[in-house]
Amino acid sequence: MEFLQDNWYWAALAAISGGWLVFDMIQNYGDKSQLSPLEATLLMNREDAQVVDVRDIGQFQSGHIPNARHIPITELQSRTAELEKLKSTPLILCCASGMRSRAGLLMLKKAGFEKIFHLRGGMHEWEKSGQPVSQKTDSGKSASRKKERAREKEKAK
Repeated sequence: MEFLQDNWYWAALAAISGGWLVFDMIQNYGDKSQLSPLEATLLMNREDAQVVDVRDIGQFQSGHIPNARHIPITELQSRTAELEKLKSTPLILCCASGMRSRAGLLMLKKAGFEKIFHLRGGMHEWEKSGQPVSQKTDSGKSASRKKERAREKEKAK
């Protein structure tokens, strides 16, 4: 008892930390839209889930989940048509920490997407858990693909 009286501030810190953990656990209980990096990897492997990275281009280029599509959160609403063909496929949104991907999840739910998830903790958690990170970008490939499609359409006419 004397220890607690002499070190009350440590006991208070421990109580506050424990309370914060319990609060976070209760707040996230039942939220099936959040995935840990391991759960996201399982969903990608088992159900061929697609990853959409909603960070800005600089963050995306510095490292992203392999094969992730890049659609910045500021463009997500205007570019939902690109994802229409994936409505029946599980989509995993990710950002740096999980805040922007949560906002994107709400946008896509309003647009009618049902199998939509977001990566809890974002890329920070992904990297921390030792999952692979890629720095490859498909910008050149997609631009050349668009040119090829345009040529094919012209030939077909």
